Amino acid sequence: MLTERPTQPIAGQRPGTSGLRKKTAVFMAPGYLENFVQATFDAIGGAGGKSFVLGGDGRFFNDRAAQVILKMAAANGAARVIVGQGALLSTPAASHLIRLNRTDGGIILSASHNPGGPDEDFGIKFNTPNGGPAPEAVTEAIFQRTQAIERYRMLEAPDVDLDRIGVHELGGMEVSVVDPVADYAALMAGLFDFAAIRALFAGGFRMRFDAMHAVTGPYARAILEGRLGAAPGTVINALPLPDFGGHHPDPNPVWAAALMEEMFAPDGPDFGAASDGDGDRNMVVGRGIYVSPSDSLAVLAANAQLAPGYRGGLKGVARSMPTSAAADRVAAALGIESYETPTGWKFFGSLLDAGRATICGEESFGTGSDHLREKDGLWAVLMWLNIIAERKESVAEILGAHWRRFGRTYYSRHDYEALPVAEAEAVMTGLKGRLGSLPGTLVEGMRIVSADDFAYQDPVDGSVSRGQGLRIVFEGGARVVLRLSGTGTEGATIRLYLERHVEGPEGLDQPVQEALAGMSAAAEALAGIRAATGRAGPDVVT
Repeated sequence: MLTERPTQPIAGQRPGTSGLRKKTAVFMAPGYLENFVQATFDAIGGAGGKSFVLGGDGRFFNDRAAQVILKMAAANGAARVIVGQGALLSTPAASHLIRLNRTDGGIILSASHNPGGPDEDFGIKFNTPNGGPAPEAVTEAIFQRTQAIERYRMLEAPDVDLDRIGVHELGGMEVSVVDPVADYAALMAGLFDFAAIRALFAGGFRMRFDAMHAVTGPYARAILEGRLGAAPGTVINALPLPDFGGHHPDPNPVWAAALMEEMFAPDGPDFGAASDGDGDRNMVVGRGIYVSPSDSLAVLAANAQLAPGYRGGLKGVARSMPTSAAADRVAAALGIESYETPTGWKFFGSLLDAGRATICGEESFGTGSDHLREKDGLWAVLMWLNIIAERKESVAEILGAHWRRFGRTYYSRHDYEALPVAEAEAVMTGLKGRLGSLPGTLVEGMRIVSADDFAYQDPVDGSVSRGQGLRIVFEGGARVVLRLSGTGTEGATIRLYLERHVEGPEGLDQPVQEALAGMSAAAEALAGIRAATGRAGPDVVT
């Protein structure tokens, strides 16, 4: 039976490229999830006769939310919904299914790298028919509709058995429950030389992949251990859990500390990697050496032609503004375009759709290519394995050769988390008001050549995005960048980015924080984060 239920406008933020994120209890409140889903259907011109993809990272409330969305899709006249078995789909796999099946979009249930559980975070976002995050025009339309909505449509029906693969019927709507891994694994097999990687493992190459009890576990186990022959146990924390095993599913040296310890042991594996809650981020580590996301992007761009899917060369390379300029130097050497965009995968999607870029990356552990319209953690890991198999060198040797050719860009991100919003905004506003007076001044012995609040004009559609982060550039190209992050659910996070390039051949082997000590001092002198917040230092350094 189809019903229309009254509801009230919901209090919420505008959903960005990462969707709407709140505490799980907020989404579980009567009418909250329903309001947002109905507003989404309304904002895209209704769901009548349309098809969608649905799945999530398996965090707490994922299964119940999927049933609600299915019944609402049926009540709104949708023709078909493709769902991952158990309501599980990594974000990259969901993007692929949207594109492969040419659906009208997809709904992804995830708060990405945020913790999960009844007292932690939940999230939802809509991806458009190109497989990528909804652009600002769509997210704004969804937000405006959530503020005006009075009713939502719901089908009164039993739950669909989402554990059983096959076609189900729900109020005249087809529900196709699919293996969440199969189509994605086939895509990867077409991009990379699986035979070469199998030979690498057969030769004794040892790897550790930490799935962090998140959605990538089944994908990594099926591909790495199943198709590529990595030793059983290569993938750890492989079972997706509603609370991620009580851990923080963020693949960085802080939250993947056990992996880092293993990789830096004398007899550690040859290669290590980790992925996040919904599978779109990655961390890469060699034995005794950590690979920063900025360096990873540059190395992948410089060596992509070693993988079958990229032997024709790259059309261009794109990076988010806070990401180091290391990839720009690779693009220049390859004679291809490089693009500096705001943070957010939708900006890459515009370039990818237009055929202007092939590989893209963000400093926040996200890398991907034109095979999808989302960043893709396991893709990056497989690309590294393909490069290692072809070059027959260790991660340390590959990085060393890269730095000798292109120079080394020392880079670090310092996160000041859960700050009072007013306090964080005061820091940013104070520095922003002084940007115009900074060029030409000396700070810690370094001369500032430019300072601005980054604005971006999309080269494809001409749209302009302003206020994307404060940039301060010194002579020689060193940079200090500050941004307020919108990915948390409590307080505000100031992200401080420090960058300094060394051409070499000397000075390529300094400890990162030692190499950036002068930049750190300059950042504090300019922004006064510690002085203003009372913090002794950042909460997380990557």
